[in-house]
Amino acid sequence: MDEKAALSSRGLSRYFGKEHFPAVQDLSFDVAYGQVHAMLGPNGAGKTTTVRMCATLLTPSAGSLMIGGYDAVRQARQARHEIGLVLGGELGFYPRATARDNLRFFADVADVPFRLRDERISWALDRVELSQWIDKKVGQFSRGMTQRLHIARALLTRPRLLLLDEPTAGLDPEVALNIRDVISTLANDGAAVLLTSHSMSEIEELASVVTVIGAGHLVVHGSVQDVERFAGVSVTTTATLRADAITVKDQLQDRLAGSGVVEMRSKGSAWGLTVYWSEPYRDGETILGNTLTELGIAVPDDILTRKAGLEDAYLAIADRLQR
Repeated sequence: MDEKAALSSRGLSRYFGKEHFPAVQDLSFDVAYGQVHAMLGPNGAGKTTTVRMCATLLTPSAGSLMIGGYDAVRQARQARHEIGLVLGGELGFYPRATARDNLRFFADVADVPFRLRDERISWALDRVELSQWIDKKVGQFSRGMTQRLHIARALLTRPRLLLLDEPTAGLDPEVALNIRDVISTLANDGAAVLLTSHSMSEIEELASVVTVIGAGHLVVHGSVQDVERFAGVSVTTTATLRADAITVKDQLQDRLAGSGVVEMRSKGSAWGLTVYWSEPYRDGETILGNTLTELGIAVPDDILTRKAGLEDAYLAIADRLQR
């Protein structure tokens, strides 16, 4: 266990119900100060359960969890002073009260000293670029402004660890970009950030470490490049096939076994074909074209090969992440 880490978990597990459903099992990872650590996985993988344990909202069934050097179970009160939690959404504030009054209330709840309260509120709103809206009623805020106010609320205690559960979900791209800038700035200023997100571009932009979990288990941990190497994907080839071509997926996979993973998804009235090629890469377009010809399928005009990214790697291992 890294005692210098903002967050350090070893063998973290959580079971629910009489059946002891394993939401999270034997999960070990560290989050360092000044680092954005992304947690990635499908719905139901255990990400939110993990975040809630790290926030001391759920007690682990097994394992150990240290927050800022404090035991998150035996020293929960001290650990909470290290944490800023952002679950997001449009709820959580009093809509008829101003941003100032909302944050004064939450500062009192968080035991922020009275003499520091307004100073902290001004600082937090400045960090998320909401200072000019301090006396505006929260019910008049846009969704993006409300999400930034959630982050400001989390900053009131000057936490050294921020837990962000899908902070840009459902936001317009421009607003999401603004939230990313806030997260990046906070990490650059020394805060540790544990981030869950379904946005691969967001994770690629922000995270220096990625933990991929599936069915409550750790699948792969490391940099974005480590995840890509684990998936064994170097490049991808995409194409559009006619609606009646769905029957060839299994045949394609059989013929390309050992060379790549085949996925087909609905694309309007046609099918979007993607082949995730394994290392070492050969001429994927030629191989795919020849294979389609052998199967009696016309070679599409839009065949394109490009370097694989995090999303390609994630989709290539998606079957391994399901319960």
